Amino acid sequence: MTTQFSIQPLTNTHSARVIDLILPIQQQEFNVPITIASQPDLLDIETAYFRNGGHFWGAIAGGTPDPSGLQIPPAGLLGTIALISIGHHAGALRKMFVRKEFRGKELGVAQHLMEALIDYCVNNDILTIYLGTIDNMKAAHRFYERNGFTLIEKANLPDYYPNMPTDNMYYFRTINKFALP
Repeated sequence: MTTQFSIQPLTNTHSARVIDLILPIQQQEFNVPITIASQPDLLDIETAYFRNGGHFWGAIAGGTPDPSGLQIPPAGLLGTIALISIGHHAGALRKMFVRKEFRGKELGVAQHLMEALIDYCVNNDILTIYLGTIDNMKAAHRFYERNGFTLIEKANLPDYYPNMPTDNMYYFRTINKFALP
């Protein structure tokens, strides 16, 4: 498969495409009882993520059509990842989603998104990343662990971590600026 994509910042102009990507994955694929009403950050990406020093990225398909015949989605948004700056030289990883047909090591969409987030942390003095997920996202757990994240109990999260009510598993990663993977 030779789908070409680039990692680009996403802003409020991308909100509808981001919602079209994320909600079906949450609701239909993983049966998470969540709506857009409980995710107002997706309606105002710039305020929710950029205002306090975070960021929001998308993997956007581009170039020539994929010769493998894989259908490129409208607007070309293959995946997303976001970071909320939570103070204390820490960030909360959010909105890590990749379209099912673009997951896996072959394309590396998720890995490229993660690398953009880690690079941003290194360059913006964010030394610890926390994330919440749900227990049935097994492939995501393996991906996080391969990327240096360690499982943590909810009780051990810092009090400034912005917990999502749907999350029931948590990870953290320390950023070592001198020994990046």
